[in-house]
Amino acid sequence: MSYPSISLIIPTYRREQILKDTLEDVLKQDYPNLEILVVDQTEIHDPTIETYLDNLAKAHKIKWFRVSWASLPAARNYGVRRCQGDIIIFIDDDVQLPKDYLQTHAKVYQENQEIGALAGRVLDRMKLADSEKINKTQDPYTIEMLPPEAMDPAIAWYHIDLVHTTKPQEVISARGCNMSFRRKIFTKYNIWFDERFRGNAVREESDFCLRLRQTNYKIWYEPDAYLVHLGEETGGCHDISTRSFSYQMTFYHNHFLMALKNLTWKQQFRLYTKLFDCHVLGNPPCNKGGSPLKIIVRLLFYILGLVDAIKTIIMSRWDDGQIYSKNDLDSQELYPDKSLESIS
Repeated sequence: MSYPSISLIIPTYRREQILKDTLEDVLKQDYPNLEILVVDQTEIHDPTIETYLDNLAKAHKIKWFRVSWASLPAARNYGVRRCQGDIIIFIDDDVQLPKDYLQTHAKVYQENQEIGALAGRVLDRMKLADSEKINKTQDPYTIEMLPPEAMDPAIAWYHIDLVHTTKPQEVISARGCNMSFRRKIFTKYNIWFDERFRGNAVREESDFCLRLRQTNYKIWYEPDAYLVHLGEETGGCHDISTRSFSYQMTFYHNHFLMALKNLTWKQQFRLYTKLFDCHVLGNPPCNKGGSPLKIIVRLLFYILGLVDAIKTIIMSRWDDGQIYSKNDLDSQELYPDKSLESIS
């Protein structure tokens, strides 16, 4: 079987040794037609890592791009405009890959032309033991088929499990640390990551996938296309402290922004209700502390996040928010009517 060309894009932010470890894993992959793009948003690296990345770039093992801003959606778009592959894979900068990771992604696209995006299985660091149970049916936490609710845009986010699910199937969204797309999703359908999703960019991939579903393509979950996500506690375009003001604001803003952009009024109401029940009141599956003071604080963030998202939507009448991409295109002296397929 002849495999399609692959572009592997790794956005990175303030990561050092773990980025090196990730790249070492990627470079061990045996794939005939692969380019590796590192979109680096780190201001200053440790000298050892700086030298390592520079040597890889000079040896043409990676394409290393340095940018002066930090935005995960923008970094993804930046990489897409500079890649050449038929299939574009996104991984995080703190992952471990199995031997045949790239072949598994490519094979799915080769065997089914209706698939436009692939969601890979994600074994989180706190579930590392699961990585040794992938092919063991005795694992009590495995799921074969996701429930129907996992395809409902209003509440899917509380039912879709890309960690424990063991059977290939259509899904509503991928996880950003392990997902791939046909190149034409960007070039033909003009679907790009929305750079208005802030902070840790939660729901930016969900927003992208909901828009992708408006095409005739399917999003397919393939458990064999798995990786281990280490979830490093520093860097990664996010504030890891869930108690911080900025994290809470962006968390709610991004959820409401996704809903306002993509859901009907009825779907929005159901999502807002579930978001309130789970994240404000703390009911399952969130299981948050239920003291009156904590609920009041979370309610405040909930309201502020909704107001902020509405403000973002209103401002979009004048500005679509793709600031980084616009600046990038302007710097390349490209024009809106020029085919994006020609950008390199």
